[in-house]
Amino acid sequence: MDRITKSRFGAMNRRSFLTTIAAGATVAALPKTLFAADKPTLVTSIRSLSNPYHAVWKSGAEAFAKSVGLDHVTLVSEGNSEKGIADIKALLAKTGGNMVLNSDPNDTPDARPIVEACAKAGAYVVTQWNKPADLHPRDFNPYYVSHIEFDGTVSGKLIAEILFKSIGGSGGIVALGGQISNTAAIERKQGLEAALAANPDIKLLDFQVANWKSSEAYDLTGNLLTRFGDQVKGIWAANDDMGTGALEALRAEGLAGKVPVVGVDGIKAAVDAVRNGEFAATVTSDPFWQGGMGLSIALQALEKKFDPTTQPPDHREFYGKAVLISKDNVEEYYKTNIESQPTVDWNDLWGRVTGPIRS
Repeated sequence: MDRITKSRFGAMNRRSFLTTIAAGATVAALPKTLFAADKPTLVTSIRSLSNPYHAVWKSGAEAFAKSVGLDHVTLVSEGNSEKGIADIKALLAKTGGNMVLNSDPNDTPDARPIVEACAKAGAYVVTQWNKPADLHPRDFNPYYVSHIEFDGTVSGKLIAEILFKSIGGSGGIVALGGQISNTAAIERKQGLEAALAANPDIKLLDFQVANWKSSEAYDLTGNLLTRFGDQVKGIWAANDDMGTGALEALRAEGLAGKVPVVGVDGIKAAVDAVRNGEFAATVTSDPFWQGGMGLSIALQALEKKFDPTTQPPDHREFYGKAVLISKDNVEEYYKTNIESQPTVDWNDLWGRVTGPIRS
């Protein structure tokens, strides 16, 4: 450890300190000497560690960083797009561009300034979930390596169909959506709408935006239960954090397990709820895999282990494999993904590609 690091941070080792950036330290205040000049820094940019999904994402990133012996920094935007972009730009300056970034942009428009900043600095970047339709990795070769999504329309429709079946194919439901301009939120709502169109005996009583947050979902669900009473036969949530907030509101009314909930992400609380019969289902994109694989793809591009410019379209912009978790497979999933850390081959870059993203 160098003199500056020792004097300013005492006995704390460098990797431990870098991890604490996730708690909200200002990137601009970090001394440039923290970052090794001869090795790239691995950087994760996500919304919030209070979100269980992103907490697991960070765990996957750290597991990958440990496997390759590189320092890892987690940046959190806390839902503030300006902060998220500014922190990435500050870290690009601190590292001199010698970094790889795996980013889940806070909102769809954020992807462009993030990618442009990385390309300008010569840093390799993978984005996930959110980007404008006219932003493509091929336009920023070789630095914008890949964009990864999971087909939200399919997931939103699948969990809706399971919810409808669990309430007997008829009755009223309420729905909770993510951020209005967020790609995943838009697609999952489209999936819900497609399922509703195919099931005319299901009535959508109301759709409310809870911004991916459990606390907002709790309050909204309480209001919806007051408003609609026993007309509410089921609750569709665009992610598990909102779904578990809705479940707590149901629990407060003695309705947990009586009014089924569905969500997306496969967080532990939702998996537990599937086991307990309180959730009918959830769908996971495997945030542990996302957290590590986004870094692995970008790092291997930086290390010239493959040339992004020669890769086929479904390696540049692709849908990843999602897994349904229901009562039929929840116990096996719990054993292999909750009770123990998942085993991932970080060199299998394209093993979960299901196809190119629809334009």
